[in-house]
Amino acid sequence: GMQDIAPEIAAYYYNASLDWHGKVDVVLNIKDVPEHLYKAVVQDMERRRFGAIEPYPWQTDTCIGAWHYHRGIPYKGVREKVTDFIDIVSKNGNMLLNIPMRGDGTLDEDEERFLEGFTLWMDINGEGIYSTRPWMIYGEGPSTQNTGKIWDSEHAAYTAQDIRFTRKGNDLFAFLLEWPREGQTVIQSLKAGSSVPAEQIRAIRMLGTAGELAWRQDEQGLHVQLPAQKPCDYAFTLKIEQKKG
Repeated sequence: GMQDIAPEIAAYYYNASLDWHGKVDVVLNIKDVPEHLYKAVVQDMERRRFGAIEPYPWQTDTCIGAWHYHRGIPYKGVREKVTDFIDIVSKNGNMLLNIPMRGDGTLDEDEERFLEGFTLWMDINGEGIYSTRPWMIYGEGPSTQNTGKIWDSEHAAYTAQDIRFTRKGNDLFAFLLEWPREGQTVIQSLKAGSSVPAEQIRAIRMLGTAGELAWRQDEQGLHVQLPAQKPCDYAFTLKIEQKKG
């Protein structure tokens, strides 16, 4: 059966990559990966995602509508897909997003609008996404109660308390999944005595906004004063720059 030949196909592919490039820079994504193969191939899931940081990279395949083009079908909004995407990345995942095309290979107006909105968000916030790794925890807030595998259909209504983290070099990124009404946020995971003490913080900025933000740290958390203007329509990225250490 396919089970017997799959390891041989994988080994052949990885060895071929060594021959072609002098290193293994290809990847195999496989559904329902048995645990002892997590290191060898990427665990791939359709329309669902993990509820925790996974030690090995994984991928969610999802779609804004149906996998194939259907006229008149309602599409998911940019906000929903952006927030799902942040949640996935914070847990060491990757998101493959399907935009179904018409039979002649074109996109409809709603899809073009979706792509413009998603691209605009990425242009501003991509620094907190590309080449990042998970932090010690993936997030905080009510939406982190969901453990195990989460289906796309169980979409959480995120609140201003729902925050996700990524890191890159000395920078820690905190995504606010909803804009707090009071114009400031309190990140409880970054309270005094946490792994990010005040003396370790060089500056805090919001991606897409010029200048540094006012902040203070106490037993409740890291209080950050947000800019007067939102840099984008949803999911806002704080960049917490830390001193080299």
